[in-house]
Amino acid sequence: MKYPKTKQVLNQLVADLSQMSMIIHQTHWYMRGTNFLKLHPLMDEFMDEIDSQLDVISERLIALDGSPYSTLKEMADNTKIKDWPGSWDKTTPERLAHLVDGYRYLENLYQEGIDVSDVEKDFSTQDIFIGLKTAIEKKIWMLQAELDEAPDIDK
Repeated sequence: MKYPKTKQVLNQLVADLSQMSMIIHQTHWYMRGTNFLKLHPLMDEFMDEIDSQLDVISERLIALDGSPYSTLKEMADNTKIKDWPGSWDKTTPERLAHLVDGYRYLENLYQEGIDVSDVEKDFSTQDIFIGLKTAIEKKIWMLQAELDEAPDIDK
């Protein structure tokens, strides 16, 4: 089997990007308060970007003769990103901090993908991982700025 560790990371990303999309949806739906009019539509952009990453990652896995997770059960059983039940008891800053946690996890997983694809010499996938990690780092910076904190990339 060619690129086994790279394919494992790709499929982990399928589960985790799916989960992250749902967490962004929840933030979008349960948001109230200061900056609502600015942040609510911004979450649409964040969802679109994560969904686009999910498509790129899934299609790369298929191109490598892999089989991406494709059911909600598989996503839930395999994601490592923690979620919260939907409720109105979280503030928008708490929800944004939760997004930062998810993005930091993805940043680290993309780095793992960069590392394993380097060892397995799958430089096409490595290029994808590098580009998507860069996009994730930008999201961390933007959310941290909204929370009046430094980006602390690679934290």
